[in-house]
Amino acid sequence: MAGGNRTTTHRSRGRGSPESTDADADATRGKSRRQGARRPHLQRRISWTFPVLGFVTLLLIGSLVYYQWGFGEGEGELVKRAKRSITPLPMPKLMDLPQFGGYHKDSLYWGTYRPHVYLGIRARTPQSLIFGMMWLGIKNGQYHLRHVCQDSDELSTYGWVEHNGRDYGRQVLRDHDFYIETSFLKQKGEDSGFGGDWAVRLDISNEVSNNAEESPMHLFFYIADESGQSFTMNSQESYRHGTTLLASGSRADVGAWQLQLHSLDSVEVHTAGYKSPHMHNLTELVQATLAVNARRTGLIQLPDIKESYSNIMVYQISAELPAKVDLVFLSGVDSESSTISERVATLTGNESTRKLSERQKAFGEKYDRLFDTKQKVNKEEKAVGKAAIGNLLGGIGYFYGQSKIAIPKDLTLKNGEKSISYWPAELYTAVPSRSFFPRGFLWDEGFHQFLVWRWDVDICMDIIGHWLDLLNVDGWIPREQILGAEALSKVPEEFVVQYPSNGNPPTLFLALRDLSKALYSKEFSSEEAERISTFLERAYPRLDAWFQWFNTTQSGKHEGTFYWHGRDNSTRRELNPKTLTSGLDDFPRASHPNDEERHVDLRCWMLLASNCMHSIQQMLGIKHTSVKDYALMTKKLSEFDVLNKLHLDEKSGAYFDFGYHTEKVRLRWHELRENEVIRREFLRETLEQPQLRFVPHIGYVSLFPFMMGIIPPESWVLGKQLDLISNRSILWTDYGLRSLSKISTVYMKHNTEHDPPYWRGAIWINMNYMILSSLHHYSQVDGPYKDRAGELYEELRSNLIRNIVKNYHETGFLWENYDQKNKGKGKGARPFTGWSSLVVLIMAESYPNLAR
Repeated sequence: MAGGNRTTTHRSRGRGSPESTDADADATRGKSRRQGARRPHLQRRISWTFPVLGFVTLLLIGSLVYYQWGFGEGEGELVKRAKRSITPLPMPKLMDLPQFGGYHKDSLYWGTYRPHVYLGIRARTPQSLIFGMMWLGIKNGQYHLRHVCQDSDELSTYGWVEHNGRDYGRQVLRDHDFYIETSFLKQKGEDSGFGGDWAVRLDISNEVSNNAEESPMHLFFYIADESGQSFTMNSQESYRHGTTLLASGSRADVGAWQLQLHSLDSVEVHTAGYKSPHMHNLTELVQATLAVNARRTGLIQLPDIKESYSNIMVYQISAELPAKVDLVFLSGVDSESSTISERVATLTGNESTRKLSERQKAFGEKYDRLFDTKQKVNKEEKAVGKAAIGNLLGGIGYFYGQSKIAIPKDLTLKNGEKSISYWPAELYTAVPSRSFFPRGFLWDEGFHQFLVWRWDVDICMDIIGHWLDLLNVDGWIPREQILGAEALSKVPEEFVVQYPSNGNPPTLFLALRDLSKALYSKEFSSEEAERISTFLERAYPRLDAWFQWFNTTQSGKHEGTFYWHGRDNSTRRELNPKTLTSGLDDFPRASHPNDEERHVDLRCWMLLASNCMHSIQQMLGIKHTSVKDYALMTKKLSEFDVLNKLHLDEKSGAYFDFGYHTEKVRLRWHELRENEVIRREFLRETLEQPQLRFVPHIGYVSLFPFMMGIIPPESWVLGKQLDLISNRSILWTDYGLRSLSKISTVYMKHNTEHDPPYWRGAIWINMNYMILSSLHHYSQVDGPYKDRAGELYEELRSNLIRNIVKNYHETGFLWENYDQKNKGKGKGARPFTGWSSLVVLIMAESYPNLAR
């Protein structure tokens, strides 16, 4: 992260270590549908073989790990486990497919891939040139440098209101009286180098007054080279207006390059240059320079000096408001046919205005074509939908680094560390929240891709491909990706380490099943269908390894049962031990975790995954040893009587977890004496012995079989599920369905002294979307509950849209979740344009096909 927000609280939200607790809940938190396109070669016969080189790779990496980390001798099996956890799966990588090279790689090379800053641009390469914007804002009469997205800046709103994921975006930021609009524009000309040219327009105004006596606005635009390579910075002492060269250099990827500034307004430019490998400390560097120079000169400006061999250049652009500034990056300027002035002209001034207007119009037309909301929502609602998908696409980031992986408890490294590093890897991913969670989360990504594949299927496959290339030899993917110094600087150290025994919901199967069914329904052009088929063929063995990891490591004690491993069975500090691996964190499970547990949501995820794998096999004609296994497993997990025997409480009609459980637990203060010192701790008491039983808490977990469409439409159980959904004393509110019933004994209760309720009542959009999808499904199939499902569907959909839109217009943000106790007010992280962006699909009535 460029900048120093080191006090950001790290929410657990399936996002921390199993031992973590929260410190402060309120502080954190193109697809082308060408009808009639033919379906090319979907019945290919494919057989998979284990690559010969895989064994060599395993041995080589294993030896490197041994010498790098200095495992002690004699640990035997523990050492092997540790080595395997950081050994890549020896299968062909998805990102090595030809379809991800050539034009695709070139067209996506540059982008707004630094979502953690208000405006950040980089290339999709490990050692990139990076660019960003800062500005001086005023808070409580004092100057504060804005750079990293953080709640403490108290911006009225910020976010991409339009972004196509490729070559255009428009963002609006309101900082008290200041209004900043940032636009991103990219193009590829004959003279351009790899990745093309791009420009940023900064349009700044003061909404209160344009009094000439007011101090100017101070913007800062910087360029830095992550590799440490220096470049040339031109002197700007005499610059006032027009076009000028700011910096130039040369790189192997883009050739010779230039950064130019253009403005017809009167602006003043001052500079500073630094030599530093630490891009995540840029905020502190600039703040310190401004403070030193202010004490020396009494002026708020950079000192126009630079360190030798500077690899970071910062340009202070001071202007009377309103002002408009264009910054242009040109690649390949050493070309013989390069016409620099003409290329700058096409990305500045009136020509830039014209092109931005064209891209804006194209964005709106594509939105209307894909989501067809004209007859379904009003103008205000549509604007929120466009901003939701715009900030989701604008929040896609590129990261490079090494995850930290926990070693087995009884293993000790010679250097005393308790974690080892995954192999260096890159990740192209959407992020849940640019302020609080600007990194990749496996649990969230499947929901993101519901939207992304409909917008741009090639970007979707690129993202999923990056995730699947992270599989280790056991078929495990670290569920939270904290890659590189910038990402690490946003996460407290105790939450960084990932545990190779712990999973996360395999939501990528949601998007892949959706994508596969669209392919089978001939919703793509022949060229798109060919790329998707090729992608699924290459992805299949990796998906198979991932599935088998779940099937072996997360299985229950009895056949056909599953439970989320990784719960803490020794904690005394939690009212109910969290299940971070499930993604539903503090949703109440069995009070005393052990291997007798059965988790109904994980059983449903496994059915989804096996069904998706079987569908891919059938569609592509894949020959694989697991073909019969997936067909059989899908059949077994679909058996309604078995599901009911394992999880259904017939009296309430709810599906429950099973395990050692008692409702008679509480948290209270205890006085503990240690070495004559008395201290107080908030600890759990168990007032009766737990018994093997259903865990009687109605909430999202109870509805998983309903969400997945497992319940037959004629079953009485479906009627009971609709009763639970529509009951205001249980789940129903006027703003969406709450996550946990009001009659639950832990409803809205803290889980520790500092761990407020999270999935214990709040309204979450991803689960509401899944429930809405199921209501829509049951309203379309014959059965005694068809009409009632339709009525509930219409009312729930209306409630969700109305509340999300109302909050957006009142607060300027989409939120992480919504408060069922406070009139549906947004709470948690903001902006949260991860799965809360599913409001777009709710507006469009676009849902996954639940038929098997």
